[in-house]
Amino acid sequence: MTDTPSPLLAGRRVLVTGCGGPAGIAVLTELTALGAVPVAADCDPYAAGLHLGHPTRLLPSADAPGYPDRLLDAAVATGCDAVIVTVTEELLRAAGREADFAARGVAAWFPAPRTVADCLDKWAFARRIEQAAVAGPRTALGGPGDLPGPWIVKPRYGRGSRDVHAVDDPADFPTLLRRVPQPLVQTRLPGREFTVDCLIGRDGTVLGAVPRWREQTRAGISTRGTTFADGRIDVLVKEVAAALGLTALCNVQGFLDEDGPARVVEVNPRPSGGLPLSLAAGADLVGQFLRGTLGLPMDATALAATPGVTTVRWFARSTVRRSTPR
Repeated sequence: MTDTPSPLLAGRRVLVTGCGGPAGIAVLTELTALGAVPVAADCDPYAAGLHLGHPTRLLPSADAPGYPDRLLDAAVATGCDAVIVTVTEELLRAAGREADFAARGVAAWFPAPRTVADCLDKWAFARRIEQAAVAGPRTALGGPGDLPGPWIVKPRYGRGSRDVHAVDDPADFPTLLRRVPQPLVQTRLPGREFTVDCLIGRDGTVLGAVPRWREQTRAGISTRGTTFADGRIDVLVKEVAAALGLTALCNVQGFLDEDGPARVVEVNPRPSGGLPLSLAAGADLVGQFLRGTLGLPMDATALAATPGVTTVRWFARSTVRRSTPR
């Protein structure tokens, strides 16, 4: 986490979406440390980030008609210089609209529309990764086919760990395939699970990549992790970025065993819920991303992280007394 404000970012007002989730709250907290003025936004009036003392704005849900225009209106109405979107479904609606935001004085940096769509659709993601010869699990749609086990069953479109099941006995497939919506089946990968928080330039250059072990997760959110360094992760991130056309602040998830390459299982084209660990390890991911969003020079040397840093997440409580954000 940043200890001192940034002269280039001090006083900048930034609308941050998804402030009911850990990624949004992490960005809010880091922007405050940088001296910026975050405006917390969410579609839920009881989203935790709306009750932490920041200026706030209620947004419609990502599937609402005209969502990108309403997001832009909210940023203009709150006097924001920039917007940071932390929800993939919102990015899907806003991607490709940077020029519209810029025309009204709001800076935005969104991944390409196809990149976001292929990260949301796990079947499209698997095919695109396979076509690029990036190491990942063998994948089938609708059933295991001839995939070797053990397996993982997950929804084609899903969040976190919802409806994700490990399968060791093929007899379990008939029940799970009925229960999981649009089921995707993958061969389960060996090794330890990791996430990499990444900042990738508009030209596809990987400016920073901080890997961390996912040592404990709850509801798909990392609650304990440790940063580490491994050259195989660097190779994987570059390959994934090139295959998907990744840019901006994102995270790559996969598995790494003692032998063989790092393998990717999923990419989120947005900040991760475990971002505070990478920040605590010294990587200025939020600050450099905001610089890039505003068109300011980015400093890749500020994105280095210290291996061996462990953080443990706990949950806090806030009492809301009838008042709801605007």
